[in-house]
Formats: sequence, structure tokens, C-alpha cells
Amino acid sequence: EVQKHSVHTLVFRSLKRTHDMFVADNAKPIPLDEESHKVKMAVKLRTEYGSVLHMPTLKENMREKGGPNTGDPYGHKQYSGNQGQELEYLVTGTHPYPPGPGVALTADTKVQRMPSESAAQSLAVALPASQSRADANRTAAGVGDIYRHAGISERSQPPGMSVAMVEAGGNKNSALMAKKAPTMPKPQWHPPWKLYRVISGHLGWVRCIAVEPGNQWFVTGSADRTIKIWDLASGKLKLSLTGHISTVRGVIVSARSPYLFSCGEDKQVKCWDLEYNKVIRHYHGHLSAVYGLDLHPTIDVLVTCSRDSTARIWDVRTKASVHTLSGHTNAVATVKCQAAEPQIITGSHDTTIRLWDLVAGKTRVTLTNHKKSVRAVVLHPRHYTFASGSPDNIKQWKFPDGNFIQNLSGHNAIINTLAVNSDGVLVSGADNGTMHLWDWRTGYNFQRVHAAVQPGSLDSESGIFACVFDQSESRLLTAEADKTIKVYKEDETATEETHPVSWKPEIIKRKRF
Repeated sequence: EVQKHSVHTLVFRSLKRTHDMFVADNAKPIPLDEESHKVKMAVKLRTEYGSVLHMPTLKENMREKGGPNTGDPYGHKQYSGNQGQELEYLVTGTHPYPPGPGVALTADTKVQRMPSESAAQSLAVALPASQSRADANRTAAGVGDIYRHAGISERSQPPGMSVAMVEAGGNKNSALMAKKAPTMPKPQWHPPWKLYRVISGHLGWVRCIAVEPGNQWFVTGSADRTIKIWDLASGKLKLSLTGHISTVRGVIVSARSPYLFSCGEDKQVKCWDLEYNKVIRHYHGHLSAVYGLDLHPTIDVLVTCSRDSTARIWDVRTKASVHTLSGHTNAVATVKCQAAEPQIITGSHDTTIRLWDLVAGKTRVTLTNHKKSVRAVVLHPRHYTFASGSPDNIKQWKFPDGNFIQNLSGHNAIINTLAVNSDGVLVSGADNGTMHLWDWRTGYNFQRVHAAVQPGSLDSESGIFACVFDQSESRLLTAEADKTIKVYKEDETATEETHPVSWKPEIIKRKRF
């Protein structure tokens, strides 16, 4: 008797069979057909270098190649235009040259691009006189000379042949070289980070953490409704601040004034004066729990984000709500500010990231690539880029338009927090207590950490809610669900030999979405 299956099962099996059949050929290069390759190259030659194919070849090139006709594998006729005259130059394509004066020409440093006449002249000026005289015999002619030699005036170029086309050439691939599959560049080596201090004192989950600009102390906010200030060097408690009536979800210390700002699930946003250790301002307006806050680096503006699906911009001094940033359709989990445009970036549980125009109070760009809640966003301190964390992936983006760079896959958990330092170490902390460390440029995951919970805690209380580098970037502080703050530092004894990068230059298979 034939067993009946649902349409869903049959379709799934068919897909699986197709996948198994073709998976071995995935990402393999298509075999090259010599005949069609020859025709393609001949067409490329004629289209891109048609105006210079008639030109004579250099004597030294002839000697190397053993005659005028041996160098052309595609059977093009070599025109002997200036018979009897001394051959001065050669243009048969792009010529390798170093990226700057005084750089030795090797396979790694060579650049292949057709210089414009002005660029060639400026390069000749930059070179020493003797070197420029020697190189003059070897460089290609200027664009103007090419057209004059061909009997065409510079002004009356054929409509299809623009100077830009003659100047075109790849960075390391000329038009005639077969393209290779992109491979992942070798990641920079980073020493591993090790746990060296565990600080306890809170009576609830530690939800947020911030280091003050002078790097003397740091501040934490907790589910026990208190804000605590700790000495960074010794880890000793300096001060406890009470005033919130629910979990404290965000803290930040101002670099422009002696103020500490905090927000919590009690819908309150408070400004504390650290000279008197008292609340001096409240910012009223959010309709639900306030999940995060950030200060603008150059103007006295505070930005908060909330479960009410909005972010609000506040004037620090007057307490006025300057803008309400509406557009998200679910809780806004994280907000970041920067001096350059776009000045405000938000991540939300509606799976989108929005880049905002601070002046107009409107969305500039909405990024919809994530499939799950975006709980963390971090801006690179030096590059004009940022990263966002979600259970599906960590994604890197370029400012100002939010162009996608790459995915950092492998941290399969709810990512609560991201931090990055100037060395290009990206840290992602997750709800299950795991912490992954990545090389920012290549996206290589060089270390995974899962620290034990403090004695007396359940294993289920393993979770990282926030992490931050101190101002020297030599310490990493994490705020955790076992009510502790853990401090990590780089292992000074580690070397590239003892902790090698287990990296293979495999072909990149990056998903766009």
C-alpha cells in the first residue's frame, strides 16, 4: 500500500533531493571554454583598446617576447607605423606601477590603472628628476598623445570612446585577467581576553553600565532599582543612588557637564548632579518603560527610546521635548548618537533600524534586513560604520545611507549588547551568558567566552545585558544576570604563536539578507 504524504512533505522532499543533487557544485567556477574565451578577449581588446592597437611596441618588449607577433595570442595584426624612427612608447593595455613614490614594485603593491594626462604629469613631478627621466621611456603616452597619434583631435573623440573609458582599469585585475572568486582577507591577530575580576553588590540583574570620561569610575543600573558607582581600579563601591521605583535600564555619564543620566521601566528619565548626588531634572513624556538613552557628543541634547515605540529628543537644560521620533511599530530597544549625519540611530523589536535626521525629526533611512528584534547597535569609534545585533545575525553597515557591508554569523542567541574598540575588537553579549569576540574588518570570530555564574546562582541566571570598554580600551566590563559585573582584560602573555588564528582563506558565501 502506497503511503500518502501531505503536499508540504512532498515539496520538502523534492527540494531536499534537488539540494543534495547540486550541493557539490555550489560556488564552483564554471569551466572555461578556450574558444569562447578567445573571442571574448578579442572583442574586449577591440572595444577597450581599439584606438591604440595600431601603435608600435617597445624595443625592450620585443626582445622579451622574441618578435613583434609572438605577444598577441589573439592573432591581431601588429601595425609597424613608425618604421625607421626610434620607437618611443607602448600602449597595449594597463601597466603596473607602485601606489606611491619610493614604494618597491611587487606583486602585492602593484596597481594597474591607466593614468590620465594630468595624473601622469603630477606623478612625474613627484618623482626625483633622474627617476622620472628613466621612467619616461617606459610609461604609457598621455590620453591626448594617443588621440593625436591616431589622427583624432582631442575635442572630437568618437561618441562611444570617452576618456573615462581609456582611464578605466581594475585595481588589481585589468580587463583581460580572469576574475577570481573573492576570498576572505586574513584577520588581524588579537590577544584573547580573560576574566580577572568579578564585582558583586547589586541585589538584582545588572541591566546597564557606563564608564565616566575620566576613566576613574563606572556606573551600573540594576533591577534592584539602584544606581551604583564603582571605583574602576579597585572595583570597590563608592556610592549608591536611589530614586527609581522600577528596574534601571540605562545610564550614561556626560562628558560636557558633571551630570549622570538614567532611565528605567518606571517611565522616568532622571538627571543627577554628581556634585550633590541628587536628582536635579526629570524629563516627562514617555508613555511606557524607557529602555535606553544616549547623549549627543557635541550639543546638549539627550535621546531616549522606549517601549511606547518612540524615541524622544530632550533639551538637557530646559527639559523640553524637542522631537518625538515616531515610525517604529514596536518597542525601541536601543538608541545611539553621533556628531556626523545621521546623528541618531535606533534599533527596534519591529526588526528595523532607523537612521534619523535630528533637525527635522524624521527618518532618513529604514533598514529592514534583520528578521528578528534588533536589541543592540554600536558605532565604530574611528570608521564611519556601525553594527547591529539580532538573534538572526550581527550585521555591519556603512554611514550615511546604511549600505550593508557583511554578516557576522555564528552567535546563535538573543544578542543584548555590542561593544567595539579602536583596535577593531567587536564584542557581542547574549541572553544565554555567551560572549563572542570578533575581528571588525573581516568578521572573524576569534574567541568565545562563557563565564561561570557566581556561586549560589542558578545556571539559568547566566546572561549578559550590557558590556562596555573603559576609556583606555584595555578593560571590558559586562553587566550580568547573576547580579555581578565581570571585568576582562587582554592576556599579556599570549602571542600569535601560542594562540594562532585558525583561519582558512575560504570562498566567501555572504548572504545579502
